[in-house]
Amino acid sequence: MTEEVKKKSIWRQILSWVLVILVAIGIAMLVRTFVFAPVKVDGMSMYPTYEDGNRIFIEKITKPDRFDKIVFDAPVSTGDEGKYFIKRVIGVPGDKIEFKNGALYVNGKKKNESYLAKDMKTYREPGDGDGDFTLKDITGSTTVPDGKLFVLGDNREGSMDSRIFGFINSSAVDGVVMNFGKK
Repeated sequence: MTEEVKKKSIWRQILSWVLVILVAIGIAMLVRTFVFAPVKVDGMSMYPTYEDGNRIFIEKITKPDRFDKIVFDAPVSTGDEGKYFIKRVIGVPGDKIEFKNGALYVNGKKKNESYLAKDMKTYREPGDGDGDFTLKDITGSTTVPDGKLFVLGDNREGSMDSRIFGFINSSAVDGVVMNFGKK
């Protein structure tokens, strides 16, 4: 084998490895953009389910359903443009939401919120009255409209959520949190 043939062979091997690495990076970027991504929890609005600094994964294919935890673009009205929020979906399109004595009722049926801290109730605002309010009291709508979601943080006393900024657009959802054993 001549010296020139050896050099060509080495360059072909290097080129083949570069191509493999570039293809792998491209696939990883596509998966992260369209399938799943890591997210770091910032704040305590989902306590006790998640704490500040926890790392989670979201998957971007599944459409959110009631009680799913989602990551979404912060509503413009919050002044947090460019940031992401993590909250729990409480109401999907068509749902009628109300709270009686701080307990959740969806479409007239009481729902067990076992993910909340012990004895935590939901108030329209922390410490506000007896915990009786409806979706209409907050949003002016009796049901969750098409293309919208009603979301709350699990830390009901320390969460900026739909009680403050109203419905979120379904199109603002970046992904559904992958559960890995969490409620």
